[in-house]
Amino acid sequence: MQKTSPPPTGKTSRKAPAPATAKAGRPEQVIEELRPGQSIELLKALHILTREGKLNQDTRRKLKQVYHLYQFIAPLLEEVSAGDRDFTLADHGAGKSYLGFILYDLFFNVAHQGEKKNGHIYGIETRAELVDKSRALAAQLGFARMSFLNLLVADATTSAELPDTVDIVTALHACDTATDDAIAFGLAKQARHMVLVPCCQAEVASVLKKSRALNLAKTPLAELWRHPLHTREFGSQITNVLRCLQLEAHGYQVTVTELVGWEHSMKNELILASRPATPNPGKTRAAQMRLQQVLDELGLGELSTRFAVQIAAQP
Repeated sequence: MQKTSPPPTGKTSRKAPAPATAKAGRPEQVIEELRPGQSIELLKALHILTREGKLNQDTRRKLKQVYHLYQFIAPLLEEVSAGDRDFTLADHGAGKSYLGFILYDLFFNVAHQGEKKNGHIYGIETRAELVDKSRALAAQLGFARMSFLNLLVADATTSAELPDTVDIVTALHACDTATDDAIAFGLAKQARHMVLVPCCQAEVASVLKKSRALNLAKTPLAELWRHPLHTREFGSQITNVLRCLQLEAHGYQVTVTELVGWEHSMKNELILASRPATPNPGKTRAAQMRLQQVLDELGLGELSTRFAVQIAAQP
């Protein structure tokens, strides 16, 4: 009897397995990218999974991007939480707290599922409506070790809602000077690690533009930013160079790499800074001198305060 009603074409046969999978309602069994213990509801809320708990080509790529970013931060979390230490992470320019939620889920619920791990993740955001939504989602998911603060970065530095020291500072696509504010926060809080993905940067370009005529008369290097398009591109590049020197001038070891996998964004630079237990005074002094020299050479002396050149001399 089974032979009397075969599908007339191959179309029905391709769809046949789908209802069984959908009815089962267990996407973790059919989506191999998901990890045991990972919150399906979180991935739906972040629109990585559809409402039905499925991945399409675009969301599968997003999930891979999430994992790629996490692989940079996971070793830092393991270090600062060693021995059940009560660590803290502050995420600046958190927006919808996409990064904070993913870090929380992959660290507490996946990597250390069933273990007692101490730690707290703070999302710092200036838009009150996004802070309220993040608080509601954390409560819904039972992510008890998360807090969301409606603060400017500068205010966060002195806020009583945050601890005196923070272990890790992150800033993903914090626009223009927000990355510099996050660095200043990290320095003030004696952060052990900073993970920064800078975004649209205009401040340095505006200073270069203002002093362009004078610099063209002083040095042929000003040809690097004579044309407006080059001013913008060079300004963005030199901004991150100055940030790296600033961090090194405070004793941090800095690595710059590409955040591979974020193909949808041209802002793909990842700055990783870690403060060693014993900073090298010679390297720190050299970075301070080189930072000031670069500012002077490019006519950016008015930004010395922004990049914190005037700091206490190292012993």
